[in-house]
Amino acid sequence: MEKHDGRDAGQVRTGDPRDPWYDALASGWGELDGTGAPATVAPPRAAPERTASAADIYLEVQRSAAFQEVRGRYRRFAFPAVALFFTWYVAYVVTATTAPGLMARPVAGSVNVAMLAGLGQFLTTFLLTWAYARHARLRRDHAALDLRWAVFEQKREQELARGSER
Repeated sequence: MEKHDGRDAGQVRTGDPRDPWYDALASGWGELDGTGAPATVAPPRAAPERTASAADIYLEVQRSAAFQEVRGRYRRFAFPAVALFFTWYVAYVVTATTAPGLMARPVAGSVNVAMLAGLGQFLTTFLLTWAYARHARLRRDHAALDLRWAVFEQKREQELARGSER
């Protein structure tokens, strides 16, 4: 059985115009349409009339000082946290490969430095997750909810304005 054999082999598929991938074929770009010829792409849709849209609201919010503050708070936590954790992870791996004698040094009974460092990786993962959730709850969630509410209100006002125009 050939790859293109099937109930709809050779048919060019068109989709729902509301689908963001409508202009591309469902079978993929550059594939054959079953007759040996390259499949054609559906003609592009006509551009709708330009009115205020939800995208405009989101772009306005993205440019706002409140959004930039929430984003800055996230970055001020996430970038240093990722850098520290990645450095700790790389240090563990490099030490395990370059200093096996140090990692094999017993600490208590059959527990050695490598086992403690490995367990420390798990512990720091859980601590970082807890710290991230706490930081989000205390420093970002309220401001993000305020932004979400502002977007909701703008979209509702926009829908009301559209409704009154009709």
